[in-house]
Amino acid sequence: MFFAKVIIITGLLPIFAFQKVEGKMFSPLAYTLGFALLGALITTLTLVPVLISILLRKNVREKYNPFVETLTGFMLKGFAGAYKRKKWVVPIALVIMVGGIYSFKHLGSEFLPELDEGSIWLRVQTPYSISLDKSVEISTQIRKILMGFPQVKYAVSQTGRPDDGTDVAGFYNNEFSVMLYPEDSWKPRISKDELIAEMSRSLANIPGIDLNFSQPIMDNVEEAVSGVKGSISVKVYGDSLNYMEGKIEEIYNILKGVRGITDLGVIHNIGQPELDVNLNQNKMAMYGVATADANAVVAMAIGGLAASTLYEGIKTFDIRIRMPENFRKTPEDIGNLLVPTQSGSKVPIKEIATITEKTGPCLIFRDGNQRYSALKFSIRNRDMGSTIAEAQKKVDAAVQLKRGYTMAWQGDFENQKRAEHRLAQVVPISLLLIFLLLFTMFGNLKDAGLVFLNVPFAIVGGIAALFTTGTNFSISAGIGFIALFGICIQDGVLLITVFKHNLENIKGASNTLFSSIKLGVQSRIRPVMMTALMAAIGLLPAAISHGIGSESSRPLARVVIGGILCAMIFSLWVFPLIFGWAYRNVDNKHKASTIDESNSETNS
Repeated sequence: MFFAKVIIITGLLPIFAFQKVEGKMFSPLAYTLGFALLGALITTLTLVPVLISILLRKNVREKYNPFVETLTGFMLKGFAGAYKRKKWVVPIALVIMVGGIYSFKHLGSEFLPELDEGSIWLRVQTPYSISLDKSVEISTQIRKILMGFPQVKYAVSQTGRPDDGTDVAGFYNNEFSVMLYPEDSWKPRISKDELIAEMSRSLANIPGIDLNFSQPIMDNVEEAVSGVKGSISVKVYGDSLNYMEGKIEEIYNILKGVRGITDLGVIHNIGQPELDVNLNQNKMAMYGVATADANAVVAMAIGGLAASTLYEGIKTFDIRIRMPENFRKTPEDIGNLLVPTQSGSKVPIKEIATITEKTGPCLIFRDGNQRYSALKFSIRNRDMGSTIAEAQKKVDAAVQLKRGYTMAWQGDFENQKRAEHRLAQVVPISLLLIFLLLFTMFGNLKDAGLVFLNVPFAIVGGIAALFTTGTNFSISAGIGFIALFGICIQDGVLLITVFKHNLENIKGASNTLFSSIKLGVQSRIRPVMMTALMAAIGLLPAAISHGIGSESSRPLARVVIGGILCAMIFSLWVFPLIFGWAYRNVDNKHKASTIDESNSETNS
C-alpha cells in the first residue's frame, strides 16, 4: 500500500515541471492530489487499523450482495475463458497494445481546449489612415449587424486605445464585447463556432476591415503570450520593413489555402500615407533660399507653428499659426506655397523641391530588440497540430528568407510545443523512478517489468477514449495519461503480490500456478474493480459536462475513464496469463521438490 501510493505521487512529478500557462493551470491539481494521497496513506496506516479494532470486534461477516456477486462472477468467467484461450488472448492483447499506441499519431492535437467564456471579443482593424468619424461610423454599423443575431444579448464597442493608455492603438482599432444569451436558449440551435462563422460572413461585406474573433480573457492571454492580437502568429524578424512585410504577404497568400485557418490578417508596419518634400540643395542655392526658411514654410503650412501661449489659470495652450486648408489640401497646393529668398523675392516650393506621396511606416513592432512583421490567424473546425504542420510545410517550401532574417511561429502553437517538449523530458524520468520503486519493492526485474506492463494498456484505453469521443490530444489529456501511470500500476502491485503469496503458501495442489492465479484474481476482483469504477463514476460528470469552464477537464476525465477501465480488464483477464507465462516453471519445481521430500521421507 505504501509503495502503491508513493508510485502514484511519483507519477504526478511531470505536472510540477510545467511552465507558464499550463503550469499555472495544472500545478494546483498536482499539489491537491499529492497531499490528498499522502493524507490518505497516513490515515490508512494509523487511524483505520485502530477504528477497525474498535468497531469490528465481533459478529463480522460478509453479507450477500447481488450486484457485487454478479460483477465478480462475470469477471471470473472472463478470466476462465481467457485462460482456456491464452495462446490467442495474449498475442491479440499485444497486437491491440501496439496498434493502439501507434494510432496515437493520428490523434488531433492542440495546446488546451478552448474555454467557453459565454461571450465573444471581436477586434476589427481598419486602415491606419482612417479618420475618427469614419471609424465610429463603421463601429456603429458593426454593432447593428451583431445585434441582428438573436443569440446576442448586447454589443459594446470601443474605438481607439483604452482609457488607461496601456495599449498603443489609433482610431483604426475597434474592439467589441459581445455578450451572448445562454447557449441552451438559442434559436435556432447552433454551435458557437457556427455563430461566429455567420457573423464573419455578415461582416465581410464591409470593405477594408480585418476581423479577429476571440474571448475577453483569451484575447488578453494571447496578446501577452505572442505580443500579437491573435491566437497564433507568424513573425519575420529582420531590419527592412518593406522586405519583411513582402514576405508576410507571401505567407498570407499561402495560409489562405490551408483548411481550418480563419481570421487571417497581416499586422501591418507600413500603412501611413506620407507627403515627402525633398529639398534640392542645388536649386535652393541658385534661387538663394535658406533651408531653414523652406522648412519653416512647409512646417507652418502642414502642421502649424506655435506663435504664442494662452494661459488659463495653471493651464497653458499653444497658439498655432497654420495656413487655411485650401492652401494645403493637395500636393499641388503645397507645391504652390511661396518661400522667401535672400533677395526678397519669393519662389514656389515646387521649383526647389520634389514633392511625392508615398506610404511609410505607421508602427514599428519589436520583440527582443528586433524589428518584425507579423500575421495572425485562428483555427476552427480542425485540430491545431495538423493545421500548423500543413501550414509550416507549405510555407517552408515556398518562402525563402535572406541571410539575417528569421521566421517564428508563436502563440498557442508555441505553448503547445513547449509543453510537449517538457513532457518528453520529464515523463521518461518519472517512469524510470516508478520502475526503480517497483524494483525496490519486489527485489527483482521480472516482477517490476510485469507490473510495468499495465502502463501501455492503460495508455491504449485513454487513446481509445479520445478517438471514441472525438477529443483532441491536449495538455489536459496529457495530465490524464500522467495520472493513469500510478493508478494502473497499483492494480499490478495488488495482483502480483497476492499471486506470489499464494505460490508460497499453496501446497499439494495438482496445478499450483493456476490455483495461485485463480485464487489471486478471485480475491482481488473487488479492490481492482472498486478502484476503477470509483474513479470512472467520480469523473463521469466531468467527462460529459458541457458547462462553462468544463472544456479543460473533459479530456482529462475521458482519458482517465478509458484508461482505467482498459487497465482493469487487462489486469484481471490478461495480466494473470502473462504472469503465468513468466512463472511457467513453478509447477515443475514444485513437483521436483515434492518428489525430493517423499524420497527423503522414504529413506528416513
